[in-house]
Amino acid sequence: MNAELKAAMEALTKEKNISSDTLFDAIENALVTACRNSFGKAGNVRVVMDRETCDYSVFADKTVVETKDDVMDPAIEIALEDAQKIREGAQIGELVAVPVDSQSFGRIAAQTAKNVILQKIREEERNVVYDYFSDKQKNIVTGVVQRNVGRGISINLGKADGLLSEKEQVPGERLRTQDRVRVYVLEVRSTPRGPRILVSRTHPELVRKLFEEEVAEIRDGVVEIKSIAREAGSRTKIAVWSNDPNVDPVGACVGLNGSRVSNIVDELRGEKIDIVNWDENPGNFIQNALSPAKIIAVFADPEEKTAKVVVPDYQLSLAIGREGQNARLAARLTGYKIDIKDETSAKDAPGFRYEDYFGDEEEYDEEFEGEGTYEEGYEEGEFAPEGEAADGEPAEGTDAAEE
Repeated sequence: MNAELKAAMEALTKEKNISSDTLFDAIENALVTACRNSFGKAGNVRVVMDRETCDYSVFADKTVVETKDDVMDPAIEIALEDAQKIREGAQIGELVAVPVDSQSFGRIAAQTAKNVILQKIREEERNVVYDYFSDKQKNIVTGVVQRNVGRGISINLGKADGLLSEKEQVPGERLRTQDRVRVYVLEVRSTPRGPRILVSRTHPELVRKLFEEEVAEIRDGVVEIKSIAREAGSRTKIAVWSNDPNVDPVGACVGLNGSRVSNIVDELRGEKIDIVNWDENPGNFIQNALSPAKIIAVFADPEEKTAKVVVPDYQLSLAIGREGQNARLAARLTGYKIDIKDETSAKDAPGFRYEDYFGDEEEYDEEFEGEGTYEEGYEEGEFAPEGEAADGEPAEGTDAAEE
């Protein structure tokens, strides 16, 4: 038994997480390469290796010719007399496996064999790391801040480093060396130098994955996150729904005394999170999305994905939010273009009055009796005051609401 080789292979398999079959293949290829360097040919060389004991033998298949004078190329031919010493009954024209003494390889051939093995090990290491992080793609991992790379940041993820590019960094967030952070794995690319791992701190899915880790009801599928709208570093809105009528989805995500959501807020360095109830009725969903603003009426068009919202005069600025943020996030959350007006302006604006949709108030009351669909606001949507979108653009071009 080749005990030293066996021990070395077992150590490599454990340390580098490389399969033993890969190492055996590397050794066999290295021996073939060494033969090529020593004898000038390797096409007829075979390596026979016992994968239990690690004992190996190298053979060169040579064609039998009649006499030594007929041997034109010793690397591929052998005289009949010599062939019969190796195998009795050998005949002219047959192939005979001639043992090759690997101990006789020269220094250069041995160094070449070593390089082949090391190269194969490095390639396999890269493949192992690539496969590991490919499974982590579209998920979150924990890393340690290493150093700045241009305007990006190198994050040590354990087996490899990830790159947090400038556009994937949270505005205003200062990451210091040795800080531990959670990042979302955007993409894993295979390169000659090893896997290139791109990570993000701004992606909305980072919030989803954090909630999945923190909230057992989400992991179990009892509570679903229907949609997420995020402005990284400032505010996130998420819409949740419960498949069990006995489970409050918002309460499950908030946790006792806010413990669950506060853990996520801490990980996001103080980013505010609004959790609202999702509703299949777009009117209800939009008024939930506009929380904390109170809503007088919502007129939603599911086909056009547009909605007109009326709020009390004193609630207009709250519904829009600072620099239109509440409106933008609500629009992204619901997927609707939302035009918002205060009650005074809405009285003279087409499409913002009940009579534009119903003949009289009695007809409206009959249509929605007992539903309470369009009263009282809650969270998420995008709105526009006085014919303007939340971002200051004309209401008909509320592009920010679609992003």
